[in-house]
Formats: sequence, structure tokens, C-alpha cells
Amino acid sequence: MGFHTSIMKFVQQEDVNFLLTNRLPRRLATRFIGWFSRIEQPLVRDLSLKAWGWFADLDLSEAKQTRFRSMHDCFTRELKPGARPIDPDPTVLASPCDGIIGACGSVADGEILQVKGLPYAIDDLLADSAQAATFRNGVYVTLRLTSSMYHRFHAPHDLTVTGVTHIGGDTWNVNPIALKRVERLFCRNERAVIRTTLAEGDHELTLVPVAAILVAGIRLRFLDLTGVRRDAGRRAFACGTTLRKGEEMGWFEHGSTIILFAPPGFALCDGIRTGQTIRVGQKLLRAPTSPS
Repeated sequence: MGFHTSIMKFVQQEDVNFLLTNRLPRRLATRFIGWFSRIEQPLVRDLSLKAWGWFADLDLSEAKQTRFRSMHDCFTRELKPGARPIDPDPTVLASPCDGIIGACGSVADGEILQVKGLPYAIDDLLADSAQAATFRNGVYVTLRLTSSMYHRFHAPHDLTVTGVTHIGGDTWNVNPIALKRVERLFCRNERAVIRTTLAEGDHELTLVPVAAILVAGIRLRFLDLTGVRRDAGRRAFACGTTLRKGEEMGWFEHGSTIILFAPPGFALCDGIRTGQTIRVGQKLLRAPTSPS
């Protein structure tokens, strides 16, 4: 067994992984990595990228750039044109991000699963009971982005962003080990609740990007959140931004999670299942009737 394999097996042990990624001062570590990842000194940059590639399956073949100013520049990389074809079917809501599908399926009277056996209330996640009522018996999908994945997210259909609520919080790791151990984890972490209406059909759709440990930042193309403190309470912002299907909505400054909610009548597309890896633009949900 090689040294690299031995280290990886040690780090992946549940107790060790949870200790290393959650029992350190999370906010302090997040601020430090946020600063460190932006260092543009070539030696620091190159060693950081090499270490990152050593611990993760980092594939930069689809990246628009061939050189990066810093590790942060690589985290938030754009892709080559055409690298993520968007499903053209007007009845399909496409995946907004690259990710691994976590819990998914029907909302059970206002509750969804974090993992099997750990439900939580969408009222707690959205912090808005009226908005949560829209999806009380709808459908949801949890999409987890790993550290090496493409970190930008896109509109799943032609839509208008009607508002955003930023909810300050913690920065727990969102990997499966933490999800099994920390109840209501997504409701504890910093997140942005993005309310949208599909272009036709008047269907409401909500996306919830959830931040995680290390860089954590959520950035939106249509709304500047850089001045909002991560540990602040709730701040609501009105919007009226129209986006086409596949158009960029924003990005994470490190891997995290997006939870997508659709109202009753929507359904998971055939083949969508827990544990599946999906990419931006692929079929995710099907509308009850064509929304465009």
C-alpha cells in the first residue's frame, strides 16, 4: 500500500474525518483559507494546487483557463464554451450545478430528508413559513458539490428571480459523514434562499445554496452579497432579474450544496437517484405541463 493511499484511508475514517473537518474553529479556518487561497505568489499557488490535486480528483481539462492566478481562481473557474450542454426540452428543469445527488423525492408534509432517518422541516431551512407552504407536498433534490467540482450554478429553466434572503449561520462540513452526525445541518449553515418564478406557467421554484467550511462564500451574478456578514441574521433583497435556461446564476468559493424545491405536480426525471453524479444542464425534474 502506497503512502498516498494510506493517508487517504486514514483521513476518510469517519471519526478522523469528522474531527479534522468539523471540530476545529470552523469560522476561523474559513477566514484563513479564504485569505490563503487568494495568494498569487507563484510558489504558494503551485504548491496549493498540487496539494489540492493530491487529495481530490481534480480535472481541469474542461477549464476555460489553462493558468490560474491563485487557488481561489481555480476554485471559481469557468468552463470552455459548450462544456455543459443544456437540455433543450421545455418540460425539463435542468440540473443547476455539477453535483452528487443526495436525498431527493417528495416533500412529506413539509419535511425532507438530510440523510435516511434524519428529516428536517423546510420551514427551518427557508425561514419563511409562507414560502415553505408552496412546497409542502412538492418535490426536492439535494445536490452536493465536492471540492474538485465545477463550482458555478445556473438557471434550471427560463425564470425570473423575484427575491433573495441571505441567512447567516455556521460553516459545518456538508459531506455525508457530517450529515449523518449533525441534525438539521443545512438549517444551521449560512445560506441564500433564491425565490424564482418560471417564465410561463407561474410555477414557483426555489434554490437554496448552502455554504460550508473553508472558503464558504456564496456569490450571485445578479446581487452583490460581499458586504453581508456570514454570521448575520436574515436580510431580504428584492430582485427582478430574468435569466435564460442555463445562464449563470452565481458560484461558490468552495464546494457545498444546493437544494432545489419545486411545487406539487413536478417529478424527478427517470433515472434520478441518490448517489448519482449529475452535471449542469442534464435532466433533473419534469414539469406537469410545459413551462415555456
